Amino acid sequence: MKSVLLPNQPKTIFSYLRVGRLLYYSLILFILEAWFYWYKLEAAYAEMDKFFIGLWLWSFLFSFSHIYLVMADGWSRFQNYKRAKDQLYMFGLNKRITDMYIGSKCQRMAVETAAEELGIIDEVKDYYKKKGVKWFHYVPYFMVSDPFFLFKRKFWSRTFVEKKYEPRFDYKEIQLELSV
Repeated sequence: MKSVLLPNQPKTIFSYLRVGRLLYYSLILFILEAWFYWYKLEAAYAEMDKFFIGLWLWSFLFSFSHIYLVMADGWSRFQNYKRAKDQLYMFGLNKRITDMYIGSKCQRMAVETAAEELGIIDEVKDYYKKKGVKWFHYVPYFMVSDPFFLFKRKFWSRTFVEKKYEPRFDYKEIQLELSV
């Protein structure tokens, strides 16, 4: 893989945003939703309607907490992206690598972004297609197969608190060296 010319490497912030684009769209929705529920909560509080105070407070807290969960999920997917990019660069397209990230749409997007930046996106998409992954498979597979996933430590650690990963390679530098 190291002898292949790399496509132009984007700035890190663009990779970060591309990896979690679905998450950041939902982040905007959760912010708007929290704002709406806060507005409704204030109105219910002014009228001292206990039922609606409880309803809008619960709704606000639900939306507000999701703002932080989405940000943590986006950060974790970025760690997946950096790790997958290093792995794909070192070993090329390898089913063990791509299978590690097949479980959710967000993880697949992390691998696909890394693959695109390495120039092997078509191979990764073909592999996922052969594995039966469809474009509309948004719900993570483990959520379907294990209804008690919320009570598992692995879910919380892999979804929201993925360990920080430092890339092994400077891809911009490699791209410049290989293009000369």
